[in-house]
Amino acid sequence: MIAVMGRELPLPIAAGIELHAKARKEIDMQKRELLVGVTAPILLAIFVLLFLSSSAAAQTPQSEPPWGPETPNFNLEVILRGEGFGRVKFRQPNDDAFIVYLDVWLRDLAPNTSYLLQRAVDTNVDDNCTSTAWLTLGKGLQPQSITTDATGAGREELFRTLPALPGSEFDIHFRVIEEETSAVVLTSKCYQFTISQ
Repeated sequence: MIAVMGRELPLPIAAGIELHAKARKEIDMQKRELLVGVTAPILLAIFVLLFLSSSAAAQTPQSEPPWGPETPNFNLEVILRGEGFGRVKFRQPNDDAFIVYLDVWLRDLAPNTSYLLQRAVDTNVDDNCTSTAWLTLGKGLQPQSITTDATGAGREELFRTLPALPGSEFDIHFRVIEEETSAVVLTSKCYQFTISQ
C-alpha cells in the first residue's frame, strides 16, 4: 500500500496514478517547448520584418508634393489687411509649365461688390517692395473680378504664366482694389518669391 494524496492505495493503482502524473508533466513540458519553439521564431521574424520595413521606409524617397518646396520661397501664403481681410495661396507646381496659381479668399468687405487682385514686382531683392507697377491678375492674361456675396466674402481661383527663368528671385506685394472706383481696400506686406523649375 502506498499513500497517495492522503489515501492508502494498492501498489498497482498508486503506480498508475504516479505514472499518469509523470506523463501529464511530460506532455505539459512538451507543449511548453513546442510553444516556445514556435513562438520565438515567429516573434523574431515579425521583429525583423518590422525593422526592415521601417528601414526601407526611411530610405525610400518620398513622392514629391505637387507644389514646389517652401525654401527658397516657391510658394507663398499672402495675407492682405485693410478694410477687411484677404488671403492668397500663391503656388507654383513642380512641373515645367511655369504657371503660378493664386487661390484668393476675401472677407469682411462690402457685400455684392467686385474687386480686383493686383501685384507689383521689384527685382531688387531686399524685402523692400518699392515698385508701383501694378498688374491686375486673373485667368492668365485676362483680368478676373472677385465678387463678394451678401456677407462680404468672395473667392476666386486665378493663375498667371511666369517667365521661364527658373531660380529667378523677386520681391512681390499685393493689393485688392474695388473694381468700380479703383479704391485700395487691402494690402499685403513684401514677400520674396523664387521661380521653381
